[in-house]
Amino acid sequence: MQYLTLNNGVKMPILGFGVYQIPQEETKQAVLDAIDAGYRSIDTAQSYFNEKQVGEAIAECGVPREELFITTKVWIENYGYDKCKASVLESLEKLGLDYIDLVLLHQPFSDYYGAYRALEDLYEEGIIKAIGVSNFYPDRLTDICLFERKVIPAVNQVETNPFNAQYSAQANMEKNGVQIAAWAPFGEGMQGMFTNETLVKIGEKHGKTAAQVILRWLIDRSVIVLCKSTHKERMEENIDVFDFALDEEDMLEIMKLDKSESMFFDHADPEMVEWFDEMIEVRKNQ
Repeated sequence: MQYLTLNNGVKMPILGFGVYQIPQEETKQAVLDAIDAGYRSIDTAQSYFNEKQVGEAIAECGVPREELFITTKVWIENYGYDKCKASVLESLEKLGLDYIDLVLLHQPFSDYYGAYRALEDLYEEGIIKAIGVSNFYPDRLTDICLFERKVIPAVNQVETNPFNAQYSAQANMEKNGVQIAAWAPFGEGMQGMFTNETLVKIGEKHGKTAAQVILRWLIDRSVIVLCKSTHKERMEENIDVFDFALDEEDMLEIMKLDKSESMFFDHADPEMVEWFDEMIEVRKNQ
């Protein structure tokens, strides 16, 4: 496994396993299979409702805790200093851990400043080894880096795939000393990503699948990448990407696929902000 060093010296695996949308009843086995396949970075979130099952897998996997890198994310309804701090301690309990390797603010809305200060204090207490953000567009990220100078975010996790490559966003992160991490590297298979002619052709050139080409493309850009599957054979395929590299021609061809727009939603769209607010109310009533 290849590792990248975050801005505070913490080393994070460049390829990790995510549990977004994996049902609670399937999460424990999926994480156990992923760890058995060689993954050492596991990514969950409060809003995934499966932190407890991730923790059960960690407890049973047989891999020493110090060899695992566990990430979770704080949901918007837990923003603000006091609520954020309490929610992270609750996540810690659900995960059954003494510390969490990385905690991110999941969305750039509501009182993320108060929430971020709570993460800073938990970081200083040693309960969190690194802190960061998720889905922060360049303006929001620059804002928190400039005006919250106590601890610069170590990671910004954003949608990154061949159709939304995030080249300028990555440059902005690098300028601020923040590591980019990719969610939805496969765009959930939308817009024919797995059958895209360019990706398939490059895969044939290297004896790899289109999915493996995508993961290698991200790794070659020094992007931390999270992939998900409940099928162990696919987990094994996804992690089998460290025995080849893309050449300059491959990288230029993939660059042409970039549409520079989200395949899912636009965080700058006021209607999307309203949707997140509605989701908070739905969760409160569950």
